[in-house]
Amino acid sequence: MQAFHSAWTRPFFARNPGARFEIEPFELLTTALSALQWRSLGGSICMITDGAGAAYYHANRLECLWDGGLRVELDRIPPEVNPCVFWAAGKLFALRQMDLPCVMMDTDFIVWKDISDQLKGCDCAAIHREDLVDSIYPPLDAFAFDDELDLSGLDWAERPLNTAFAFFADRALRDRYCEKAIEIMLHAPMAQDALIYMVFAEQRLLAMLAKNYRVRALSDIGSLFTSGQQSFTHVWGFKQQMRDDPQAYDAFCRKCAARLLREHPAEAETLRRIPSLMHFF
Repeated sequence: MQAFHSAWTRPFFARNPGARFEIEPFELLTTALSALQWRSLGGSICMITDGAGAAYYHANRLECLWDGGLRVELDRIPPEVNPCVFWAAGKLFALRQMDLPCVMMDTDFIVWKDISDQLKGCDCAAIHREDLVDSIYPPLDAFAFDDELDLSGLDWAERPLNTAFAFFADRALRDRYCEKAIEIMLHAPMAQDALIYMVFAEQRLLAMLAKNYRVRALSDIGSLFTSGQQSFTHVWGFKQQMRDDPQAYDAFCRKCAARLLREHPAEAETLRRIPSLMHFF
């Protein structure tokens, strides 16, 4: 199964004007585990990024992580897409470039077991559904879109699909999803809330459009974060805790480094040469 990671650097530069692009240590380590573990299960994976992202990965010799290579595709994202609001836009522009079937996977998401049987017969799958909490998934009147955007026919009662891991087999659904999500990004010039707009375009919209397709949720939030559940790891909910707790950050990175050394020693040797990662190995 072909999968892809994506890295769009424009949000980083929008938040850090004049800075040199870099990725946090825990994110580099989970990226490596995500890619290498997927490959160990028999899959193939590429990284779709922009020029700045590709330069960073090449400078650190990290192209070895993706057997499908580094693809520089995201420099063409229209400047009208606000990188501070639609910070995950890159993955949707990347999805448009992929042959199907394919898996869209965040760099902080790791699949530990073969899930190919769970994907059979699906038009689309995602890691889990999300609850309709108004602070995250508010009604339409909370948004400020321009008059040209047509959102008629969408079922706002559909529970969103979390796309940290998402599988696409139906071309019509994939194309409609990408087209409408990008349209939303281009018709929200007054948008300021970086949470509700992004998760609407990325997660809630997918569930709305996939309503009449064969859709599967591979897990649920309770199982995903339960100790002993060994099929998936999604680091998202732990990121801020690590940033607030240096000891937890260090322990997590050392655990990732140890696993890389044990299971992927050649790639671990490359990672341990990166200055920000040296002491974790």
